[in-house]
Amino acid sequence: MTTPVTRDPATPLWRGVVVLRVVTWAFALGVVIAHRGEFQRPWLAWTVVGAMGVWTLLSSIAYAREGGRWRWLVVLDVVLTTGLMLLSPFILSDTQYAEAAPLITTVWAAVGPLAAAIRFGAGPGVVAGLVVAVGTGVARERLDLDVFRDGVLLCASSLLVGMAATTARRSAEALALALRTEAATAERERLARSIHDSVLQVLARVRRRGLEVGGEAADLARLAGEQEIALRALVTTEPSWAASNGTADLRSALQLLATPTVQVATPAGTVDLPAHVTSELVAVTREALSNVEKHAGPDARAWVLLEDLGHEVVVSVRDDGPGIPEGRLARAEADGHLGVVESIRGRVRDLGGTATLDSAPGRGTEWEVRVPHTTEPNRTRGGR
Repeated sequence: MTTPVTRDPATPLWRGVVVLRVVTWAFALGVVIAHRGEFQRPWLAWTVVGAMGVWTLLSSIAYAREGGRWRWLVVLDVVLTTGLMLLSPFILSDTQYAEAAPLITTVWAAVGPLAAAIRFGAGPGVVAGLVVAVGTGVARERLDLDVFRDGVLLCASSLLVGMAATTARRSAEALALALRTEAATAERERLARSIHDSVLQVLARVRRRGLEVGGEAADLARLAGEQEIALRALVTTEPSWAASNGTADLRSALQLLATPTVQVATPAGTVDLPAHVTSELVAVTREALSNVEKHAGPDARAWVLLEDLGHEVVVSVRDDGPGIPEGRLARAEADGHLGVVESIRGRVRDLGGTATLDSAPGRGTEWEVRVPHTTEPNRTRGGR
């Protein structure tokens, strides 16, 4: 029997909140029963504890279901808890205040901030704890050591619970990514074995035979060689998942650009960047390689180098073509024919980086693209 997978990893914490709410309401009910003859307005005390019971039932039903943990409901939980607690001065007698008797909500008031911490995280949970702590001081009509102690405990509890919920969700995301990667790698290995035994061997044979025959067969050999390298790169490159935080591996994406005339050198580990940055840098590299084939000829060799410097990434595209004669770029700019160059520079500029073109007759052409490691799209150009 397969165990159902819980989509929200913080569900056990929500169940704990439900149990805690029921237990603390039962405690509050016991306090009201024990002190029923001491309140200045007993009817209001029973009304408040009844409202607490109704809210305990409704919120417990909602929190027990994953689809019922709405943001507005959690906020209302904190507001309602604080509001009921602020009715204590109209319920407790002067004698009860003098004896430091519990407020009408007692420890039941601590559940709202814990729910906020699970739903929103540690920071908002602490804020909710502060709201209830301030409400406690107002309801007590004084600020003493007990009030500060209760506030510190409430905020600390919200902080710890919020951190636990956030850690649980991040761990679940990491596990899901690892499982997807493992499954994809296993499938990739199976395809690699199948392709190696059939397609790759055929392409390698066509490439060798075509080079031996020459003529038009040599062109077919070149195409077969390109497909062979592309397939090898496809089955050997690690899967490039777009993570839940919007990142993608630039290293894996660039490795797929390798051909018989294009060599790609990358770091050993992944180079995770925002997904839109990875997409744009791959597009820039493709444009540079397309320019090599167009101006340096189909037989020109090119090298793509990826460097991760920590604060920025550098992508270099170099070829062994004839280079650009002096004055050619100036004439092209005057004629308005700098499409590819400006396209590359424009894309990189939108990413907050720089693109440098270095070329001279007889020593090929090199693009050096530098982009900050974490980049937001430039909204002034439409955020491409």
